[in-house]
Amino acid sequence: MSLHVLCAGIEQRRRDVKIVDINLLRRSWYFDYLSRAYPGLGSSRSRDKIEAFVENLKEWSAIPGAFARSPALTQRISAAFFEMIQSMVMNESRVAPVYMTNDLLSSDSVNGELTRWLSQKYQLVPQGLVFNLADGQGFHDSPDVHLQIRGLADGTLRFAKGDPVNVKVIPVYTNMLINRGRYLALFGRHERAIAAFEQALTLNPDLAMARQGARRSAAKARRP
Repeated sequence: MSLHVLCAGIEQRRRDVKIVDINLLRRSWYFDYLSRAYPGLGSSRSRDKIEAFVENLKEWSAIPGAFARSPALTQRISAAFFEMIQSMVMNESRVAPVYMTNDLLSSDSVNGELTRWLSQKYQLVPQGLVFNLADGQGFHDSPDVHLQIRGLADGTLRFAKGDPVNVKVIPVYTNMLINRGRYLALFGRHERAIAAFEQALTLNPDLAMARQGARRSAAKARRP
């Protein structure tokens, strides 16, 4: 589950965080990197599942055509990949919180099965720019986040309409703020939900979902 790469990976603010890119796990060289970066990740807790998948991956790298022609081989490597991710998530969650990013919620043909499993097994609790994979269905509280958006909405920086900041960066912030607002509203924390929706509207005043969420929470907050 990929975490906030900027703070944890580039700026080195959270050296305790393990950042794992799900899609890069389909490349054998990535496991060498992970073993150097996070020696404990596969040392014991998920070693058997990791080794089983890497063996399949090496075979695929050597004869990719054989996998393309064989549904059985394709199913085998897909199952090994899925079991490895399951093992990593469940085992790591026993020793520290595990988080996922919003992009994994898109049920595409590549990660659809994984997305369904995560959504069924865990409660996805929005925290900042990530979801905490939490047990149980009750409310999981966490401090409200006031994002440091570094000039994105205060007028100090200007971006063209098609700039990656407008196309990719700001939607990540607004989507997670809307998710946070919806989660808080679901559990009746409407004042806090309104604050999250309003942060999203600060970044993009045209967001109908944020405006509707704030309006609904305001109406419910006024009820006796």
